[in-house]
Amino acid sequence: MDFRNVQLPREIHTGSGIITEIGEVCNNLLSGKDITLVTGHTTKKIAGNKVIEILEDLGYNIDVVIISTATDDSVEKVTNVSKGSVAILAVGGGKVNDVAKVASTLNKIPLISIPTTAAHDGLVSPRASINNKEENVSEEVNAPFALLADTQIISNAPYKFTASGFADIISNLTAVEDWKLAYKLINEPFSDSAAALSLMTANLLIEQANNIQPRHPESAGIVVKGLVSSGMAISIARSSRPASGSEHKFSHALDKIAPKPALHGEQCGVGTIMMMYLQGGDWKKIRSVLQQVNAPTTAKELNIKEEYIIEALTQAHNIRKGRYTILGDRGLTKDAALNIALKTGVIE
Repeated sequence: MDFRNVQLPREIHTGSGIITEIGEVCNNLLSGKDITLVTGHTTKKIAGNKVIEILEDLGYNIDVVIISTATDDSVEKVTNVSKGSVAILAVGGGKVNDVAKVASTLNKIPLISIPTTAAHDGLVSPRASINNKEENVSEEVNAPFALLADTQIISNAPYKFTASGFADIISNLTAVEDWKLAYKLINEPFSDSAAALSLMTANLLIEQANNIQPRHPESAGIVVKGLVSSGMAISIARSSRPASGSEHKFSHALDKIAPKPALHGEQCGVGTIMMMYLQGGDWKKIRSVLQQVNAPTTAKELNIKEEYIIEALTQAHNIRKGRYTILGDRGLTKDAALNIALKTGVIE
């Protein structure tokens, strides 16, 4: 692997009440006072207004952009507004962060990420998922320049977001196995260090499963640190390979098929159970760990019809065809998909 351009955040601040340090971070890292703040309607109330208040008191000029979707239109809007800014601040969840990542990369300005949830491992990774007119596209972008993760704010969000983030990290286990398979079969570039970091992160989270509780800043902190570590593995690999394999293909297929998909990490967790079964690993342990943190392990808990689960399994190999996984080039037959889902208890 090429280690000449590994992008990692310059500063990472995590902890309860850490949002009050945003002024200090901006003063230390930024060269001017003109900032674009990207947020959502709800997240502006949760954390955005506090950030604006702190920075305006310090003399910063802030253009606020409210977005509700991670689309090309949202990216264009933020890119245009932030052309004269010295930085973009992303205050919100995954959609806000992804749009801000792309816009900051296009305008070649730093991004400071201030997440309000810990739902997936995109917090510091150099990847962004954007919905264009045809499909969801994963783009290579610059990693955030800094991260401020206030665990009090994150723990106050609905617990399902934290459980989703936990599940997204656990999916590293099947992702790395798929990556190893691609290395052996088609000689795909492989990074031992990125794979080791990814697996270590997942295994550490498994050890901490009993400590993941609703509305606990410490629990949110455990998941945030795992998401940061997972994102760093992606940066080292310069690919999402350490954290995205067949289980992510299943989740993305479900996004296209199900009328109302569940959270990304929730779907990846369920996908991990089934793909671990397919890989011949300890899928029962994965299911047990996800149950410990009250993450979904069945179609019913995802609130997705069983027929959509089966269809997603049969269509998953068509997602990102250049990424080789245990699903192979031809995918699963309907009978095989049905068998896997039944054997693992994902459907009844």
